[in-house]
Amino acid sequence: MNLFDHAREQQIEKEAPLAARMRPRTLDEFIGQEHIVGPGRLLRRAIQADQLSSVIFYGPPGTGKTTLARIIANTTDAHFIALNAVLSGVKNIRESISIAQDKRGMFGQKTILFIDEVHRFNKAQQDALLPHVENGTVILIGATTENPYFEVIKALVSRSRIFQLRSLNQDDLRGIARQALADEERGYGKLKVNLTKGALDHLVNVANGDARGVLNAIELAVETTPPDEYGLINITTEVAEESIQRRAVLYDKDGDAHFDTISAFIKSLRGSDPDAALYWMAKMIYAGEDPRFIFRRMIILAGEDVGMADPNALRVVTAAAQAFDYVGMPEGRFHLAEACLYLATAPKSNSGFALLDALAAIEQEREAEPPNHIRDGNRDGDDFGHGKGYLYPHAYRDHWVAQQYLPDSLQGRVFYQPSDQGYEATIREQVARRREEQLAAMLEPDLLLGGQVERAGKGPATQNRWLQRTLSSVGQQLGQVRDKVFALAKVERHELVFDLNAGTGLLTWEAVRRAPVGGVWALVANRQTAKAFNQQAGNLDALERPVILTGTVTGEWKMMNDERGMMNEDASFIAHRSSFFDVIIGRNVFTNMADKTGSAEAIVNLLKPGGRLALAEIIPRRTQRLCQLVNLSALPAELVERVAGAEEAIYADADDPMVNWDGIDLQRIFEEAGLLKTEIIIETSVSEWRISAGQIERWFGQESQGNRPTFAQHLLKKGDGIGVDLSELETLKTVFQRQLAEKAAPWQSSIAYLVAYKS
Repeated sequence: MNLFDHAREQQIEKEAPLAARMRPRTLDEFIGQEHIVGPGRLLRRAIQADQLSSVIFYGPPGTGKTTLARIIANTTDAHFIALNAVLSGVKNIRESISIAQDKRGMFGQKTILFIDEVHRFNKAQQDALLPHVENGTVILIGATTENPYFEVIKALVSRSRIFQLRSLNQDDLRGIARQALADEERGYGKLKVNLTKGALDHLVNVANGDARGVLNAIELAVETTPPDEYGLINITTEVAEESIQRRAVLYDKDGDAHFDTISAFIKSLRGSDPDAALYWMAKMIYAGEDPRFIFRRMIILAGEDVGMADPNALRVVTAAAQAFDYVGMPEGRFHLAEACLYLATAPKSNSGFALLDALAAIEQEREAEPPNHIRDGNRDGDDFGHGKGYLYPHAYRDHWVAQQYLPDSLQGRVFYQPSDQGYEATIREQVARRREEQLAAMLEPDLLLGGQVERAGKGPATQNRWLQRTLSSVGQQLGQVRDKVFALAKVERHELVFDLNAGTGLLTWEAVRRAPVGGVWALVANRQTAKAFNQQAGNLDALERPVILTGTVTGEWKMMNDERGMMNEDASFIAHRSSFFDVIIGRNVFTNMADKTGSAEAIVNLLKPGGRLALAEIIPRRTQRLCQLVNLSALPAELVERVAGAEEAIYADADDPMVNWDGIDLQRIFEEAGLLKTEIIIETSVSEWRISAGQIERWFGQESQGNRPTFAQHLLKKGDGIGVDLSELETLKTVFQRQLAEKAAPWQSSIAYLVAYKS
């Protein structure tokens, strides 16, 4: 570069717009996007450690995508190349790759290739880039305002980590404005600028989360407002209103904002929220959306989500659409509003999805044919008997008669399930009764034969099917617990999550999936479990892996994956253990814990202000009573009473930390520890369990298992009119063996779900 080029670049930089001049150069200058660059976040750790892999920054204009790329350029030791997809093509990509290969070959230096507006590259251009990203020749940083999952080829997306930037909040925009007014080198710090509070409030409100919009407005206001006699440039509310005009609405008819807005509109209608539905429809109209597109989506919703709950909805919406075609805009807005409000306030039913179930059945039952009596008998009724036996409904009372309409292979199959909403509620019972009568009519010939079919079967095959069903039920129940915990926790992708009792990893790995750009910590009981976790985590990228800790909630912790290269701020958390996590989750944390109060206080201390806690705790005192699994009527009533009393005494032990609490106690403990808006939800379920002979032997064994007595040992503790002797115990065991061994039994359990917030 010669002196003239250098001087020209300095002049361009000096004359650049304020938004370009004020672009942050370091993470410390960067304002906003705390959810991805705040302390402890994956992106911040990667930038500070210079361990960045390929990433794509996705978000609205003016939120800092290009700025983050420039910050990375300032902090990395890698060679940095910047391209703009609007101005570049395959030739530029090849030149950049050639430079990257030279840098790697001659100096062993990595190359970061930043592509702004990466979605503007066509498929061929993206394909040309792919192999070099895949083999590590370049580390890609892409920036886009469009959803990369739609606008960037899947192969590039799968090899990149997606970071979503959000519109800046008003506090962020105020900070950026003050930063520009104070900076003497790049901003207006050398001028006397008086930006009034009202003017600043107007700018940040109308800017709608766009930092560039605020800075452009400030620049226009300062440059066009003459100073007063004291040299003071007064930016009043009136000046601000002239500097930033109509609010810009982010809405691209072919882009992500379009699909997000129409999705929000449809879901608001489905959710029966007329205010939200009107708001999202108004946004579409304001942004210039075609009203006919809005009507088409409402016509679809009238059939899909209102359906038979209000058959009139389809007529209202189609009539409004027809009226709009006659009237047009702007008066046609009233017809849009009428259709919107009718759908939002109508009862809802999605029973129309029954057609999809019927289509699925067609795919599986391709050979199913109509029953003989409802076939067409006009052509071959005499030869084949088609149509014979058909009962004409109008010849019967209520114009209906029970007869078979479904193919033989689908008898008893139900596709349509009337809801309990609106019109469908009035026909629900009628439909159910007629189905019952049809089923009875179909079974009548079999009953007349006097035959009884053994459907359950016997022997090993039946047992294997039962075992399969039982195991499947357990997996399903665990999945339900996991889904419930995360529904309460509301984990976002950028948050820091702590699993208090990782155990099998049921919650931990789901947290890793739900917080891919945040971080997950997991507390396990021992080194063996930690080792298993680290083996599972080996399939993940180093920065994605959860931090594995061993210990107890109130005891000392030890990090079990130090090789992960943790930053100092993470090590500091391990030392101080306070106010670090956005979300804390756990399953069966308190079951055997003696000091529940101390543990609750320790957990609350880990939460950030505004953080959330979501726990799922099995309540042992509400578990299934064994003596209720069998019929004891053949035993003396006095013995049965003693057995029941002895078993209840197990769960009435005030000194046993496993059973001396209930859900309400858990809620009280956390409220006293300082959490707000605590809510306890107790769900009781009954599932069938196969009781093995070995399980009965364990129940009636007289040697303790671990540190807890067996069922038999509890029964043998005679006193206060409860308990049994050895001979009575043997009698009871025999009853259990005869009635339960290798059989199914209903097992009741209760789970307390706790959700709470830290103020």
